[in-house]
Amino acid sequence: MVRYAITDGSADSPDGTVRLLLSARRWAEEGIEYVQLRERGLDGGALLELAAATVSVLREAGGAAKLLVNGRPDIAIAAGADGVHLTARAGELTPAQVRRVFAAAGAVEPVVSVSCHSVAEVARAAEGGADLILFGPVFEKRVDGAVVVEGVGLAALAEACHAARRTPVLALGGVTRKNADTCLAGGAVGIAGIRLFE
Repeated sequence: MVRYAITDGSADSPDGTVRLLLSARRWAEEGIEYVQLRERGLDGGALLELAAATVSVLREAGGAAKLLVNGRPDIAIAAGADGVHLTARAGELTPAQVRRVFAAAGAVEPVVSVSCHSVAEVARAAEGGADLILFGPVFEKRVDGAVVVEGVGLAALAEACHAARRTPVLALGGVTRKNADTCLAGGAVGIAGIRLFE
């Protein structure tokens, strides 16, 4: 089962940065495959510093965890990260554009994940060359403990996995260790989340 940990956006304080880096070390030691740096509150300079520090921590921990930077191929390249995470919204960067930026910089081929919320978005992401698709919310989406979006359910997850064809799909949104197996049974290759790996 592929595991994909997402940072919680709290690294805009010294304590938050320390917690994030400690979590990154633990995730690497536990064999988490991917870490998505999702820190929207940071400006470019601070994000670059954090991304570079996270890359160092992941490498020092000796695991195989790959760091994907949310929406910023420039930061990912400068920090030596492994790739980029994108959204499927219209007008956003595409996997092909990210790969062109990495190639122009002489960087290694990036891993590109894309978050999708509908089967149509999944099909577009797969056709567009995504390496991984995060689909959800399968069960629910919570913000500050309150459910803000109801889950689409396991049937929709199975449909999304079918639409993705050969592109691996990770279940996102309300996934727990207890319900992870039902996501795998629905066709997902793994699970992703913010609170899931705390």
